[in-house]
Amino acid sequence: MSKGHTDDAQGNWLLGAMESTSRKRIDPHLEPIKFKLGVVVCEAGGLLKHAYFPQGAVLSLLTVLENGSAIETANIGREGAFGLFAAMYSRVSFNRCLVQLEGGTLRCPIEVLQSEFKRSEHMRDLFVSYSETLLSQVQQTVACNALHTTEERMCRCLLMMHDRAEGEALPYTHEFLSHMLGANRKSVTLAAQSLQTAGLISYRRGRISVHDRPGLEKASCECYAIVKERFDAFLTPPSTAVQGNTKGRRKT
Repeated sequence: MSKGHTDDAQGNWLLGAMESTSRKRIDPHLEPIKFKLGVVVCEAGGLLKHAYFPQGAVLSLLTVLENGSAIETANIGREGAFGLFAAMYSRVSFNRCLVQLEGGTLRCPIEVLQSEFKRSEHMRDLFVSYSETLLSQVQQTVACNALHTTEERMCRCLLMMHDRAEGEALPYTHEFLSHMLGANRKSVTLAAQSLQTAGLISYRRGRISVHDRPGLEKASCECYAIVKERFDAFLTPPSTAVQGNTKGRRKT
């Protein structure tokens, strides 16, 4: 994902896209925290007191089934935030949110964002545009999980995390990836072995390194490129983002 939207002051693109008047009201309430890998930020059905703006961390949204199994349907990095639905409509989280990549995060009380959402038309446009884009990632991930191979899905996951980790090795075990992909451990191991044999990645002691980025993109399904393009464009919402736009988004 493009780094062109990075906000130098806070390291979160969504915060950087807010108008200065809104930022002046929000900034005093921002609290820096640092998450560890695998920490559960909120359970499905949990009441949200804060929204979270990653600065380097990546948060994973998982749909949890009645039998306790879960699968990732979206992830959030420095381009967005977790908890905006709560700021707009409901304070209950629809998903389990856990930390997929360690790093810094800023959190803000929901009440502060709710107030700004009601006050600022620009904030409403921005929140709706981001929420629409996040929903598109959920829809693309559902299709990907249903129709593409474990190896293709693993490539998509590794590419997205490689973007967010800025080229660093990823601290993932096969067991952790199997939970994220909703696949059994054996199929994940076989997929990883295939990618390593092809020289695309290497893994050792719970760390995965990408060696051939173009090759990994070629081995991935189309879902990575589609989601990336949508997130690269989301910070320029149409002026009718809230009211509706029957003509669709203009491609840039």
